[in-house]
Amino acid sequence: MRTKLLSIVVILHTINSFSQQVKGTVRYNKYAIPDVEVINSNTKQLTVTDARGEFTIEAKTNDNLIFVSKQYQLKKLVINPALYTNGVLEVDLILNAEELNEVVVTNMPSIKLSKDDSWEQTKLDQYTLEKRTAAPKVQGVYTGELVNGADIKRIGGMLLSLFLKDKEPAKKEAPEIAFKDFALSKYDTAYLIKTLDLQPEEIGLFLEFCDADPKSKTIAANQNVLSLMDFLFEKNTAFKNLATAN
Repeated sequence: MRTKLLSIVVILHTINSFSQQVKGTVRYNKYAIPDVEVINSNTKQLTVTDARGEFTIEAKTNDNLIFVSKQYQLKKLVINPALYTNGVLEVDLILNAEELNEVVVTNMPSIKLSKDDSWEQTKLDQYTLEKRTAAPKVQGVYTGELVNGADIKRIGGMLLSLFLKDKEPAKKEAPEIAFKDFALSKYDTAYLIKTLDLQPEEIGLFLEFCDADPKSKTIAANQNVLSLMDFLFEKNTAFKNLATAN
């Protein structure tokens, strides 16, 4: 019995000691990522993912695989059988956040009393006065506050802003950029074909499809590359579903 157990241990050790062909797929948000460098740091072997995000490399258990791409965060995996799904190594990368120029906060409701700014400010002054009147006062102690007085600080600020407004030169508005031009300036047709799996003749129609969404105007105006990529992935799914339905 001991002989059999020893034989099994030797066989398993021998299998793990030899390199084998490791097949895998590299994705971001379920989309294939081409041109990712896959490096076996133990053997110094290197390969690159194809247009479908797939790769094959020689590796064995406990070898270190490193995934390198300019637009995505570097990732390191230690090969072990638990990482495989149906015999394929599935790797998800995370987009670099260094291109994020601004944080856009959405779905944050603001309180607006009226479209008339002057009327709204009057109501706000009234609410402030009522709040001050209702606040408990310490009898016999003068705090320097004008009871039921005007908001001197706000009025002074308004007068100062009017003075500065007259002194400031007129600002030139930045020219608007079309969504199509902005998208192609960041991701060329080769990228759209490889990553979004579009046919060359579909690119123009796809960009028009994106431009029809009002969100595209905001993205082009803000020129946020990260928002652009997420938007292209989102619209690509809708575009393909529409093509399938037709």
